[in-house]
Amino acid sequence: MNPIPHDAASGLSVAALYRFTRLDDCASLRAPLERVCREHGVRGTLLLAPEGINGTIAGHPTGIGRVLAHIRALPDCADLDVKLSSAAAMPFHRLKVRLKREIVTMGEPDIDPRASAGTYVEPEEWNALISAPDTIVIDTRNDYEVAIGTFAGALDPGTASFRQFPQWFRQQRDALLGQGKQPKVAMFCTGGIRCEKSTAFLRQEGVDQVYHLKGGILKYLETVPEERSLWQGECFVFDERVAVGHGLTEGTHSLCRACRRPLGPNDRQSALYEEGVSCASCHSERTDAQRASCRERHRQEQLAAARGRVHIGADPAGTSRDGAD
Repeated sequence: MNPIPHDAASGLSVAALYRFTRLDDCASLRAPLERVCREHGVRGTLLLAPEGINGTIAGHPTGIGRVLAHIRALPDCADLDVKLSSAAAMPFHRLKVRLKREIVTMGEPDIDPRASAGTYVEPEEWNALISAPDTIVIDTRNDYEVAIGTFAGALDPGTASFRQFPQWFRQQRDALLGQGKQPKVAMFCTGGIRCEKSTAFLRQEGVDQVYHLKGGILKYLETVPEERSLWQGECFVFDERVAVGHGLTEGTHSLCRACRRPLGPNDRQSALYEEGVSCASCHSERTDAQRASCRERHRQEQLAAARGRVHIGADPAGTSRDGAD
């Protein structure tokens, strides 16, 4: 097995993983999985559901290796999909192992990605597919993710959550596909998991030629040289790195701690941006009292950091994002 990549200075590795498989007794799997993570100092979020496992974790390579070995020993998880990268600092405050109804929430109970997902396309072959004139390219991610980066020419559904995707497609179906010969539909997401469901959904809706990027944007950015890349911008990730670029290097975005939206360098120049308190997007969504509360929380975080501790309180906006919903 190849060594797990890690940051040279911090020694930290990050693993984004998922597997669609039948887990009949998720509750019995939760405690042992959480225990092995804690024993090896691994943090992040792991979701267990009857349809499988999903999550992103970080830690030192040995600990990540032990957790991945534990997961691969679960029923039908030997072929776990894993994207490995590095981080200059621990990108998670805590460990969460949660039981969910779905590992990525679409709200379509009859969809089974194991039986009907679309055709995988390797990153090296993706450019040719999405450049073809008879291909429609759809970004299945949420609006705040698309805003900081996407593939050239891709359609943005403008969804606030993945649960809205089926409704968007049904409303746009005729405009997208027309009445004649169906075009090819190429779909992509961060790590591949949302495309497993979205391509299965399109096939259930009667669309035959459905393709998705194997390993998602993360594998593409890792594999395809920047000079040959059709990716524009950065890729949002669900941890404190916020975004990554080509080669999975950490990007230039940070998070607004009030609304959890990603902020680029220009966003942080806005007169409405105040670190830990507001940004141009959320300033009008909150009252003076709410901003004052955020301001005090940010002050407490700075005090804790000065003392060498991490201050972890409730998300003031109530918008913590554990995964790619």
